[in-house]
Amino acid sequence: EIANKAEADLFISIHVNAFPKEYAHGTLTLVLGQHRADENFDVAVRENSVILLEDDYETRYEGFDPTSTESYIMFSLMQKTYFRQSIEFGDFVQDQFRERARRNDLGVREQGIYVLAQTAMPGVLVETGFITNPEEEKYLISEYGQDIIASAIYRGFKAYKEEIDRRSKM
Repeated sequence: EIANKAEADLFISIHVNAFPKEYAHGTLTLVLGQHRADENFDVAVRENSVILLEDDYETRYEGFDPTSTESYIMFSLMQKTYFRQSIEFGDFVQDQFRERARRNDLGVREQGIYVLAQTAMPGVLVETGFITNPEEEKYLISEYGQDIIASAIYRGFKAYKEEIDRRSKM
């Protein structure tokens, strides 16, 4: 909700993972699974129906018409764009975790994550390691480990932003 109200360009949620077996280790970046994108679409249809009750909704919502099929086609296209951009950003982050931070790379995966389900921008949930693994726990609570993890996320963001800026100049 905060990111949507702020009209953010990217949503990053940072977490620590856990697993019943202590041998699990590595970083993972999750993006909204496509089944949740469909749910997001259904929520948009329901919530947008109240727009018609507002004065001057045509101007306020820049031509969005909640009764128009075309408006929802545009919404669906935006969701697909956000999905691709989320995966691209996740790849940049995982590249940094693997190559610069020397962390075990568990990849970028789709999952139905509530925190990402209603964002109106590309978004990821970053799992920085497994707190249930004693070695990773030690690394994650150390100032050094936190600096390395934060730097990897920042560098992934920087590479992503440079790519987006490059494309916008084409």
